[in-house]
Order: sequence, then C-alpha cells, then structure tokens
Amino acid sequence: MTPLPQPTRRLFLGTAALGLGVAAAQLALPATALAQAAPSPTGTLAGFGPLRQVDAGLLNVGYAELGPADGPVAILLHGWPYDIHSFADVAPRLAAAGYRVIVPHLRGHGTTRFLSAATMRNGQQAAVALDILALMDALQIRKAVFGAFDWGARTADIIAAMFPERVVGLVSVSGYLINNREAIRAPLPPAAEYAWWYQFYFATEHGRAGYEKNRHDFNKLIWRTASPKWAFSDAEFDRSAASFDNPDHVDVVIHNYRWRQSLAEGEARYDELERRLAAGPAIAVPTIVLEGDANGAPHFTGDAAFRAKFTGPYNYRVITGGIGHDLPQEAPREFAQAVLDVAALKA
Repeated sequence: MTPLPQPTRRLFLGTAALGLGVAAAQLALPATALAQAAPSPTGTLAGFGPLRQVDAGLLNVGYAELGPADGPVAILLHGWPYDIHSFADVAPRLAAAGYRVIVPHLRGHGTTRFLSAATMRNGQQAAVALDILALMDALQIRKAVFGAFDWGARTADIIAAMFPERVVGLVSVSGYLINNREAIRAPLPPAAEYAWWYQFYFATEHGRAGYEKNRHDFNKLIWRTASPKWAFSDAEFDRSAASFDNPDHVDVVIHNYRWRQSLAEGEARYDELERRLAAGPAIAVPTIVLEGDANGAPHFTGDAAFRAKFTGPYNYRVITGGIGHDLPQEAPREFAQAVLDVAALKA
C-alpha cells in the first residue's frame, strides 16, 4: 500500500460491541447527561486521586481507573508534552455512562517506570503501542474503545490498524498519524519546517541538555503554541508538569524525535512491526476523527489527505470555540461524546 504523504512530523508524522453490552442510551448519551456528569465544580481542578500500578511487558505502568469493573472498557491515551490529566474531565463522564475507564501514563511519564535498568529508553512508535497491548493483557482486557491525541493517537492508530481484534472503536484527534521514516526524510516547505523547530533542537546534544534543564518552561511554551486560544492556568499546567519529572522522560522524548528523523535506531524486536507500519496500513474499525478549530500544532486542514486510510465506519468532527491541540482537556464534553458515539457508528 502506498504510504500517505507526510507534510508534518509531530502531530501526524506519517501522515460491535465488547460482548459486555452497552445500552444504546449510553452509546449516544444525551448532552444533558454529559453535562450532569461534569466532574469539576467551577474554580477547581479535577484529579484522579491515587493511581494504580501494574507490571505490564517492559514497564510498571501507572494508571487511573474509574467506573464499574464489569463495564465496557475505554482506554484514553495522552501525548507529549501532556499526561493523564488531559482526560481528568473526560474520564468521569465516561464512568458515569457505565464505562470502565483506564488512563495510563505512557513510558517516560508520571509514575510509569521501566522494570529493568538494562531496557533501552526507547520512544519509537512500535514500542509505545506494544506497551498498551501489554497493559491490556495485564488487566485482562480483551477489547476496548480508544480515545487519544498526539503520541496517544498514533499509538491508538497503530493498535487499530495492526490489532483490530482488540479495538471496538477509535477516537483519534487529527486523524491518521502512523509514522513512515522514509517519507519523513523529504524536505518540507520552509513554513512547515519552521513549525518543527524543537524537533531539530532535540537532534542536537545542546537541545537535549536544554530540555533536561528547562523541561518545565519548554513544555509550557509548547502548550501555549499548540493551543493558542486556551487560557490554561498555572495550576492546570503544573498538575501535568509533575509527570515530566519521571527519570526516563528526557531519554524517551529525545529518542522518540531522533528516531523519527532516522538519527537514532530503534530495537530489532520492533523491526517487523515497523516494516508493516511503514506501508501505511488501513484502519477498518469504527473511527471518529476530531480536530480543534484553533489547533496550533501542525495538522491537516480537513480530512481529505487521510480519509482513504479509514475504511470502516467513519465520522469527522471539527470542534469549534478556540479549541487547540489538547482537545480532550479543552473540550472534554465533545471528546467524551465521541467516545460514547463511536462504538455505535455505522458505515
């Protein structure tokens, strides 16, 4: 299959039911019900409380869990530079609709740790995707609805494309994000290259040292540029910024961006999966693609460039009102509704 043209690198780089039963009323939960499920009183920040930890694959994964243990499962995946709190107002809405909601810290974030000091601190896409499959196995989750953005959306796209038997439906911010490193080698127009200044910064040892020293302010700058109309508070940022103090954070982030540019190698154990991903596999599971109308991170305008990659039931939604890159945190009601809608999506 011919790979999708790849005009950017950070956001899209590379461009049924569970058997547990979900009532139709849950799958298309009315807006009034979502409003009633809103978790945060005015002026406060939602939080997850104490997290759970489980050994899964190469990691001891820190994750939040909400909702009934016997409910259909929704897995919510964050990106960089964000953490599980992007879903602090989404998860309670889904739990109120009867879902068992799992929100894990990706490798290099929060309370997630590598089990062995000898394991490579690898940020390549295949490694992150297989982390989530290992988590599902550890938690004895057969299938789930996925809702995700940024790194998380790439991860969910990979699972949906390569392991569709594990996926009930997919909500992916900004569409098809699977990497093809060969296509990334092609130069972009100057304005597009300019948008990736930090990726080139990370390619240098100076940039690595700068990120190590200044990751708090660096990531706050990314939040501002990726969501230029979102007036997030210092408290909102600091709640997530604590996750960047993970001892493996810098190694994983730097490797992720250097690997994308073919400046760092991955691990041989992922070679076959990466070869299949480079071919641009289609995604056949029910999918809703979301986009914010004020996304400051590089992204496609409309879905024409990647629409053909989604061969199953599909819907594309632009969320208006100055919504930026961290769509689940900026528009939690709309994001939660998409997760509720996707399992019932028809062709």
